[in-house]
Amino acid sequence: MQHYTIGDTGLEVSRVALGTWAIGGWMWGGTEERKSIDTIHAALDKGINLIDTAPVYGFGTSEEIVGKAVEEYSGGKRPYLSTKVTLDWTDGDGIRRNGSRERIMREVEDSLKRLRSDSIDIYYVHWPDCTRPIEETAAVMRELHEKKIVRAVGVSNFTQDQMNAFQKECPLHLCQPPYNIFERGIEADIKPYCERHNIALMTYGALCRGLLSGKMSQEREFEGDDLRNNDPKFQQPRFDSYLEAAKKIENLAKKRFDVSILAFSLRWIFEKGIPIAIWGGRKPEQIQPVDEIMGWSMDLATLSAVDSILAEVIEKPVGPEFMAPPTGLVS
Repeated sequence: MQHYTIGDTGLEVSRVALGTWAIGGWMWGGTEERKSIDTIHAALDKGINLIDTAPVYGFGTSEEIVGKAVEEYSGGKRPYLSTKVTLDWTDGDGIRRNGSRERIMREVEDSLKRLRSDSIDIYYVHWPDCTRPIEETAAVMRELHEKKIVRAVGVSNFTQDQMNAFQKECPLHLCQPPYNIFERGIEADIKPYCERHNIALMTYGALCRGLLSGKMSQEREFEGDDLRNNDPKFQQPRFDSYLEAAKKIENLAKKRFDVSILAFSLRWIFEKGIPIAIWGGRKPEQIQPVDEIMGWSMDLATLSAVDSILAEVIEKPVGPEFMAPPTGLVS
């Protein structure tokens, strides 16, 4: 496993981080605690030392499972934990963004309890609260960092202007946007901005909700509150075009490198200059391909071939914008 040191924080993390949104069950059709814990242990056994979660993933469920799994693990050094703040579901009518001091202070206390920890290694503002100045939220995050409750501060789903405003009040160590072969919007602005300002990119959605897993088919059905029921990529006629593109990428990965499309998709992210990629899993066997990701590289011809597949097959590409929660403040 390759590692990356985040700025001056002293955090030396694995370049693959385990994402636990699906483990929380919410928007992924439920969860099984024992299987989830076994998945986390399988990731740690493979050398992944960074686990990413959030309070909203199952409304506390994911954090609780992560905390229990880490406490139970006896295979080595305690992993780094990454979680988030500013999404509020307490009003009973859905999720709203809330970057107030009151909400952040309540959330950090709750997260520490669930994670069974006295500090948080990486703490992200999950979504910007556009109903108040960014600097207001940033000032609270700076306070948590100065008190050493938080070792590194990050933002997720922020624009350049929002990051500029944030940095006026608080050091910014990481940025967590979506990024994968099919969703590349950050290449135009967020990625170069972070590179110029020494902000580590820790991207999510590496497998594009399973489209790049090698397991997706036209017959796949999504139960309950599964977010893919609302993802335009999984609606016809787009679904067929994305499946066709994925199949061509899978053939390219097999022919040139004899690796799975999953490993190819993660490696592609690293080849594009991203330090850390989040890879979600909810079953222990899903962690096995991690060994395929490291120890090889792509040439420019391969990267160009991926671009050609997308241009040829996907006529109406769409991004991850559907995932954005409402901007209203819950008071």
